[in-house]
Amino acid sequence: MSKTVLITGGAGFIGSALVRFLINSTDTIVVNVDKLTYAGSLLSLGGADQSERHQFYQQDINDAEAMRDLVNKHQPNYIMHLAAESHVDRSIDGPGEFIQTNIVGTYTLLEIAREYFESLTGAKKEDFKFHHISTDEVYGSLGATGLFTETTRYKPNSPYSASKASSDHLVRAWNKTYQLPVVISNCSNNYGPFQFPEKLIPLVIQKAITGEPLPIYGKGDNIRDWLFVDDHVKALWKIVTEGNDGEVYNVGGHNEKTNLEVVHTICRILDEIQPRSDGKKYADQIIFVADRPGHDRRYAIDANKIAETLKWVPQETFETGIRKTVEWYLVNSDWVEKVSGGYSGDRLGNNS
Repeated sequence: MSKTVLITGGAGFIGSALVRFLINSTDTIVVNVDKLTYAGSLLSLGGADQSERHQFYQQDINDAEAMRDLVNKHQPNYIMHLAAESHVDRSIDGPGEFIQTNIVGTYTLLEIAREYFESLTGAKKEDFKFHHISTDEVYGSLGATGLFTETTRYKPNSPYSASKASSDHLVRAWNKTYQLPVVISNCSNNYGPFQFPEKLIPLVIQKAITGEPLPIYGKGDNIRDWLFVDDHVKALWKIVTEGNDGEVYNVGGHNEKTNLEVVHTICRILDEIQPRSDGKKYADQIIFVADRPGHDRRYAIDANKIAETLKWVPQETFETGIRKTVEWYLVNSDWVEKVSGGYSGDRLGNNS
């Protein structure tokens, strides 16, 4: 019998990739819940929303009555919680929304999940799991060496990462106090098709091809571990279906790159497949701007646990994944235009 999964944030970047994967590669029934804020769009579902196995509801996870009704109506085997405010710069300029969605919203879902779980019996109860999808930013910043593991001390440095750390702690507490079956995953920086153009990679692609300056914070030496989104969602499905109750799984791409390296790689690919008409290099458009307040220096994930216990490893290298990403954005400029709305492409988070 097909499993039913309720996904919050299923019209966002990672959520929509998860929906596309489940509809296209499994027989899972998908109940997709999204508030459709600025970064969420049904256009990101790539037609998966036309499947008879997909049902969409525009709801706020803080609306307890609406969420309770959906859970009771659809009786999911799994709840995969991806709904979140997720942009560090926006959290600096306006932290309130991050507190409300990421902390209070997670609490609301946990209470609904607990009520639902306690009403289940037999195999349905044994099968149920609440999967909280989080970020490696909860761990803070690394020095020149070392990797984040599942036991790394939490040390968040931005309003965004603090709100995600808080939600992680709530999920753990509901597992320990109420025996709600949960798994938590913390991932490195995702990239790929259908990412809202405020994030570094799609922003650089769009600004490059429109001849605008390519802004890089500070010296561009901040290091991130890059994970192709299609690899990530396959890991998420393994975690919720095969992961052990109460466990944390770190998901990384094994691709440490400085921000400057990332931008130069994009420029080289564009030089090759869509050269500038004036014969100059796209890298000539790079400029350096004032750094983000509290900008973490380096993130890097140790993904050995998920590799050893769940047999997941990323399929894309950064080189293959970034090329696919650049090619996708060049072909899908209409999607970018439709979802961008009033976003001007300005970098945020430098008002303090």
